[in-house]
Amino acid sequence: MPNLRKPLKEPHSSHSFLSDFILGSQDGLVNVLGILLGISAATNDVRIIYVAALAALGAESISMGAVAYTSTVARRRQYLKETSREELEMKEVPATEFEEVRSVFKGWGYEGEELEEMTTRIASNPKAMLEFMMSFELKLAPVEKTEARRSFSVVLSSTIVGSIIPLIPFLFVTSSTIVSGTIASIILSGATLFFIGAYEARTTIGSIWWSGLQMTLIGLAAGFAGYLIGHIIGAVPV
Repeated sequence: MPNLRKPLKEPHSSHSFLSDFILGSQDGLVNVLGILLGISAATNDVRIIYVAALAALGAESISMGAVAYTSTVARRRQYLKETSREELEMKEVPATEFEEVRSVFKGWGYEGEELEEMTTRIASNPKAMLEFMMSFELKLAPVEKTEARRSFSVVLSSTIVGSIIPLIPFLFVTSSTIVSGTIASIILSGATLFFIGAYEARTTIGSIWWSGLQMTLIGLAAGFAGYLIGHIIGAVPV
């Protein structure tokens, strides 16, 4: 008896969402952490630390969101331009396009009658041929009209969240407990970076522990650079 149950959908992760999430959260966290460590090494004035961190949070989140939006729009425009060019070539030089399809299949190892049959089948369907050429000749993926806004939203929100994390311990410090706040911020930021790296490995491939550790080391190294700069500037007599 045939199975009439609705086929199950296989879960697939969105590469675009993952890359946007990692880009925003890591950049926001590392940027604000570096500023916090640098400012706290140069001064004990908590108000200055707050102002610098919040200014960085606002500027960085808007900047990252805008970059994500404009870069996605640029990718969409490129895809549309190349699509128009391919459609024109399919009409004006069909023989050349036919040979390009054949060369792709040939590169995959098809030969003889099988090669000709596969090429003819694709070339006989203009829509299939266009998508085939865009994917396998030009190596371009389609970019939906709404993707720029979605990318802006994901990067903006993840940058804000990432930026807030290293700031949290400083909300509970005074001028006399700056060192404690700095240590707590480093620990919290390191743990968050590890989680981001582990999430990436779990969503894609690779070792959760190695990916988490790698993300942590890269992020904290960038933050430590901010600390060194602040320490050197703070040590210079005014």
